Amino acid sequence: MSKDIVKPSTLPGFLELLPKDQILFNEIKDNIRNTYEKHGFIPIDTPLIEKSEILLAKGGGETEKQIYRFTKGDTDMALRFDLTVPLARYVAQHFSELTFPFRRYHIGKVYRGEKSQRGRFREFYQCDVDIIGNGKLNVIYDAEILSIIYYTFKNLGFENFTIKINNRKILNGFFSSLGIINSVEVLRTIDKLEKIGEKGIIDELINLGLSRDAVTKILKFIQIRGNDEEKLQSLKSLNIESQIFQEGIKELITVTDYTKIFGVPEKNYTIDLTIARGLDYYTGTVYETFLDNYPEIGSVCSGGRYENLAEYYTTQKLPGVGVSIGLTRLFYQLKEAGLLENDIPSTFTKVLIIPMDESFNGYAIKIANTLRENNIISEVYFEDAKIGKKLNYANNLNIPYTIFIGEEEVKNQKASLKDMKSGFQALITVDDVIKTVK
Repeated sequence: MSKDIVKPSTLPGFLELLPKDQILFNEIKDNIRNTYEKHGFIPIDTPLIEKSEILLAKGGGETEKQIYRFTKGDTDMALRFDLTVPLARYVAQHFSELTFPFRRYHIGKVYRGEKSQRGRFREFYQCDVDIIGNGKLNVIYDAEILSIIYYTFKNLGFENFTIKINNRKILNGFFSSLGIINSVEVLRTIDKLEKIGEKGIIDELINLGLSRDAVTKILKFIQIRGNDEEKLQSLKSLNIESQIFQEGIKELITVTDYTKIFGVPEKNYTIDLTIARGLDYYTGTVYETFLDNYPEIGSVCSGGRYENLAEYYTTQKLPGVGVSIGLTRLFYQLKEAGLLENDIPSTFTKVLIIPMDESFNGYAIKIANTLRENNIISEVYFEDAKIGKKLNYANNLNIPYTIFIGEEEVKNQKASLKDMKSGFQALITVDDVIKTVK
């Protein structure tokens, strides 16, 4: 009686990699983690599932449409859709146990039930780094976060990338001078300039009820050109008396000044007045990072300053600044653009040990144990197969060395080591095997 076979497949929007790509993905993830830790950030992890009331504390809207929500018994729960809301809950819950400024990083999967499309995923890794203050947080940390973006991408092997910075206080102060009271939708519209172009921006702003005169001034404002010093001078020359506008300029000057001190080359960052970040909880510095030669990829790292991280979970004021790298999307796009290495092995194994007969398995295991004790990743091929198949196994996985174990090797307590690239083979001691492979 035949069994019904279920066709193996994954859900749309869920990325699954073959071992070779997974090794490369993990290398990139580890590189990011190492950079974060090198700058004094400490790891946290939070549950994939949170109470729905935690994730939706700020209100429903788009979030409620996108979260994966379900009930188990009497508990209403959902999969986390980002790492920022769990951070807010975490800091509020463990406030008395943490030391501030709290420097944390979090690398983990998040879930969004949005429309699946090429390069966009429903399950994906985010790599977040944040600094949280208790009551206040010096704006110099904004410059440090910018420097961490720089060192992260430099350590990943990139040279030509630009971190674009702005300050929401400048934008809000400018809009206030135009009589625009609720600037959230205006900010979200400006943030779409790269996607919908100038005409699209004009149409959306007019649909929001802005006058033609206000729209013209906004476009003129966000198109201020020049180097950073010239842009700052142009902002000052607008003579906008708004206190929040002046605070924004002062903060932006501090951030750019300290960015230099942190060692970030001027070619890798610039003030860009079109950068607004669509999320409305940003209150000061905002960042977007772009690969200069691949603008079509879009922003590869973004974030900013927020005034009160955990306002929905505690009365404590917890300002912070941070950024996030969408690693799954970044990996996919870099691979599509052909920017990732091709010579990554499909295994970590450095030595494949091949017993020529079952009776030699014990000696083969003994050698494997010795190699592992010396930090050489090894495995033994136990399957009964022709020698060609065994060598094909090593070649398919790009294992650099094989060891053959036969009667002579066991008798002399030695090993026949073969370099799979050159083809050179020699009967040597295990100590010499260790020296050669290392």
